[in-house]
Amino acid sequence: MRAARLDLINRWLTRISERVALEPNKVFPSEDLLDHVPVLVDGIAACIENPSMSIAADAPVIAKAMELGALRHGQGFDEYQLLKEFEILGGIMFAFLTRTVRDLDEPCDNADLLVCAHRLFNAVTVIQQATVTHYQELLRARVKEREERLRGFNQALSHEMKNRLGAAIGAAEILGESEVGTEAEREQMLRLLVRNLATMRATLDNLVELSRLDHDARNTRHVFLKNAVAEAARQLRSFAEQNGVRIEIASGLPGVEISAAAVELCLTNLMSNAIKYHDRSRADRWVRIEAEMERGAEGPNQIVVRVVDNGVGVPAAERERLFERFFRASHEETGEIEGTGLGLSIVRSTAKALGGRAWAEFSETESIFSFSIPSRRAADARAADGRAAPTAEAAGEPPRDA
Repeated sequence: MRAARLDLINRWLTRISERVALEPNKVFPSEDLLDHVPVLVDGIAACIENPSMSIAADAPVIAKAMELGALRHGQGFDEYQLLKEFEILGGIMFAFLTRTVRDLDEPCDNADLLVCAHRLFNAVTVIQQATVTHYQELLRARVKEREERLRGFNQALSHEMKNRLGAAIGAAEILGESEVGTEAEREQMLRLLVRNLATMRATLDNLVELSRLDHDARNTRHVFLKNAVAEAARQLRSFAEQNGVRIEIASGLPGVEISAAAVELCLTNLMSNAIKYHDRSRADRWVRIEAEMERGAEGPNQIVVRVVDNGVGVPAAERERLFERFFRASHEETGEIEGTGLGLSIVRSTAKALGGRAWAEFSETESIFSFSIPSRRAADARAADGRAAPTAEAAGEPPRDA
């Protein structure tokens, strides 16, 4: 088994890559992680060879098994894929054992074969338990962190909605008194009522979209990235025209598939902010959507989507707080702009829930708000390279300007 470990490892990695959306060289994406595979095979061989050897007491083998659990957690494997990986390993090891016994020249007692098979089963099971246990610990920590974030989010959201609802009810009560206030004051109350109701509706729409992300990924609607960008641009076209802002879609968007709800939610929030905070002093106001596939040195590739605008930007002193819930940057040039301060927080939470992130960059003339989501599909990597890329029609090629 030790002599054949390279062949066994190659069989294992090839079978895993056939089951998940990872190319073979990314199943174990670094030399350090690749080194742990022979340690696992040697641990199994030692357990078969020596009846007194307990793999559970072998610290290096258990440590490497835990590293495997951390790697699969970071790569986004689900429990089924992780268990299937060890089913594959066990099958390869038992097949090797069967071939070895068949080719033996010396007679072998059946009881000895059963004992040997039992040791192999026990060794693979112990390694699997160490891997899965560590994977589940990391999974529980992530769930706990999400629950805490959700609890804080719900508290802040409830407070904001209560304030908005109170303002709307107050304005409605004033409007109900026909003799209260001047005509101008009544119009002001009406605008306040409509503004608060519209804000609450937009917030609820965002929450509905967020709830869709909690479904099993296999039930999530996937579309080509170009379709999602075109749909987000369509939804905001009228709003952009009212503010004299042109929406542009960069050419050459990667021909990859993404979660429609997640990406459209992030895009509409970022584009809406860019339109709201346009620079009134500019004759040419624009918002541009760009995207590219970034190769991951370790872990999956990342689809990076950027929303670039030439608006008023964000004061340097306030940039660190941009993605906080209910935080809104102050702008003397734009005056009072309606919003809840939830948009960027939702973008960050959505990207993070999918294994990505969100961030902002600024230059003297442009603001760039970006988010990334992992792409684990080998087909997407080929499409981004121009290999077996979908046709423009199939990928939903949008017009240059939306």
